[in-house]
Amino acid sequence: MATLSLQHIDKIYDNKVQAVFDFNLDVKDGELIVLVGPSGCGKSTTLRMIAGLEDISAGKLFLDGKDITQTPAKDRDMAMVFQNYALYGHMTIYENMAFSLTLRKENPNVIHKKVLAAAEILGLTEQLNKKPGQLSGGQRQRVAMGRSIVRNPKVFLFDEPLSNLDAKLRGATRREILLLHKRLNATMLYVTHDQTEALTLADRIVCMSMGYVQQVGTPLELYDTPANLFVASFIGLPPMNFFKVHVQGNELVGTNLNVPITPEEQAILSDYSGKEIVLGVRPEDIVEGGTIPVKVFSNENLGMNTLVHGHLGNSKEVEAKITCKFRGWSDYKPGDFVNVSFVKKHFFDPETTNAIRGEK
Repeated sequence: MATLSLQHIDKIYDNKVQAVFDFNLDVKDGELIVLVGPSGCGKSTTLRMIAGLEDISAGKLFLDGKDITQTPAKDRDMAMVFQNYALYGHMTIYENMAFSLTLRKENPNVIHKKVLAAAEILGLTEQLNKKPGQLSGGQRQRVAMGRSIVRNPKVFLFDEPLSNLDAKLRGATRREILLLHKRLNATMLYVTHDQTEALTLADRIVCMSMGYVQQVGTPLELYDTPANLFVASFIGLPPMNFFKVHVQGNELVGTNLNVPITPEEQAILSDYSGKEIVLGVRPEDIVEGGTIPVKVFSNENLGMNTLVHGHLGNSKEVEAKITCKFRGWSDYKPGDFVNVSFVKKHFFDPETTNAIRGEK
């Protein structure tokens, strides 16, 4: 399909507000990249610059090695799928899917073959004579994808395509997009604020905040080795627990918290002896049994897992709040105590917010 290269891309609006800062990314042929982050972080603006719907204020954009920074959107050979479907209500599904090819004045026989092929891939063959208003939200989103497929573009761009769907349809359509990517082996960029979509769809994730790229990596890399406090807090559900602690010998000491650390962890934290750091622990990395007391204030049974919310020790301070995700069904009542231990720990510098790796 295609490779993309974004080199030092900035977006500055006429009112001098900067939405994207020094964005750099090389997208491999056939790769599915997901841009994720909270609303207003610059992810959709970046996608629109790639599509040619927004001007690039600074930097260069290359498609298959060719500079397309100033190339009009219609000449970029990219197809965009929007969250609002953007279908023509007076046209049939067939006519909607064929529309871009009809504008190009392609051979009607070629158009027919392409529309039927796309409809078969997306399970829309029986819907081709209907109007968009007769379809469900999930079906309309598949029509929008089908309209892109028939164009056979070099790059597919998805701008929060599932945000208008209910939870069940989101899951089903997400799986369809993943199967579509594998079947077409297409280069795709996908924008979402939903970390579940990012983790389940992406070959690599670009995590953004306040216009800056915070980390680029595989879903496992962002989950297992977050680059900073933002990535650690944004990726993972429920969110990671954070505690302010001091490094004191072979333990970390905080509010109602004494956590033993291994010799390897002491080596990682050697430059922080006697200093404050931020300790991060994912709820799923907390297990029952240990020396850390937690006073329960609520218990959520989810079937295979239980979320236990509490405070460290008997403290009610905000920094002492903790969420644990235990395997199986638990029946803790408010006021109960459970002793826990931390299976995996993450360390962060409180000033830079960057992860402490102990790397020299």
